[in-house]
Amino acid sequence: MIQRQAALDMLAENKTPASLLQHALASEVIMRALAVRFGENEDLWGLTGLLHDLDYPTTAENPARHGLDTADILAGKLPEEALTAIRAHNAEMNGASAPACRFDYALRCGETVTGLISAAALMRPTGMEGMEVKSIKKKMKDKAFAASVCRDNIRQCAEAGLELDEFLALSIEAMRTHSAELGLSK
Repeated sequence: MIQRQAALDMLAENKTPASLLQHALASEVIMRALAVRFGENEDLWGLTGLLHDLDYPTTAENPARHGLDTADILAGKLPEEALTAIRAHNAEMNGASAPACRFDYALRCGETVTGLISAAALMRPTGMEGMEVKSIKKKMKDKAFAASVCRDNIRQCAEAGLELDEFLALSIEAMRTHSAELGLSK
């Protein structure tokens, strides 16, 4: 399995823009927290979160390839279960099999919630500090806030085995713990 530094090098080689790198790092910390919560392989889940959008700089204009190209690039570097989760996170657009297991759903909801939490942190004078589940739930109801974030994907945390409140609390805490490296501390 690929090591974290090699994964970061791949992101740099693919000219990952700063905003996408922040999303990748946020996805990584949430996936690591989910792995700990479920007793799964923290490194595998973290690397999957970190690399799930590796192809985005080249597939942004071709969403039918997004996730598929990443899985192709990472073949032999991550186990098949990770590649399946990467393909499934964009299944509606790329024709891959829909999410089918905890790992698939964890990546899907974990990577999606990063946009909502990051946007909320950027709007708050204290960044991530003091962020509460109820404020994120309120932002979820406001369709105009972080409008591109698919709330239905976030709610799929139930398919991964977590109630929404627990999932949001875990995600907020994971991102708060790493807020400085995510550029979300004030």
